[in-house]
Amino acid sequence: MLVTEEKPVKEVLGALGADKKVFIVGCAGCPEGWETGGPAKVAALADQLRAKEKDVVGTTMIDFLCNKALVGLRLSRCLDALKAADAVLVVSCGVGVQATAAMVDRPCHPALNTISSAGFQGLWPSSERCGQCGECVLSSTGGICPITTCAKSLLNGSCGGSHEGTCEVEKHRPCGWFLIYERLKALGKLDDYKKIQAIRDHKKMDIPLKSRSTIRWALEAKQF
Repeated sequence: MLVTEEKPVKEVLGALGADKKVFIVGCAGCPEGWETGGPAKVAALADQLRAKEKDVVGTTMIDFLCNKALVGLRLSRCLDALKAADAVLVVSCGVGVQATAAMVDRPCHPALNTISSAGFQGLWPSSERCGQCGECVLSSTGGICPITTCAKSLLNGSCGGSHEGTCEVEKHRPCGWFLIYERLKALGKLDDYKKIQAIRDHKKMDIPLKSRSTIRWALEAKQF
């Protein structure tokens, strides 16, 4: 199970910016188990956005957002609402946000942060990865994670070694920031490329005390 926590509504609204019409996608997998997602959480989030004069044009729950085939199939049933949306808000871990962003032509924003669980606690069949860094920046990078796609985990653009869209670290490896640039260009969001991200707070890479003191964490140590 990937561990998540809710982003402050103020941060979510800041990411949405001037985008008024929002479609919300919720994952019924890990976030529901961790009680940061599920139908009730999605409904509450929709109400919070409406209270801030956002127009929630639709919502949907998908069993596992880390499965792009399933995401594509389920979202194909919501095409009218997606076409009406300016942006998509995704209630899932970083993997789910990236998988959703790969399947739609709208900006995708995370409603949750994925926090460390001292190692990956789940599997997925596609290329998206989440670094569990505790402060998701996918809103500014077109739904492509710079921590996991960039060989150097750079937060503010490519290094001097990238060449014609490829990475200097490994032959034929795409430059993560080239992918981000191309995605932002396609979305008409190139201004996001100019946003300066703050230095990473590596303390957030550790397991928070509030997580280590939960029943779920204690279950691993309990002897049956």
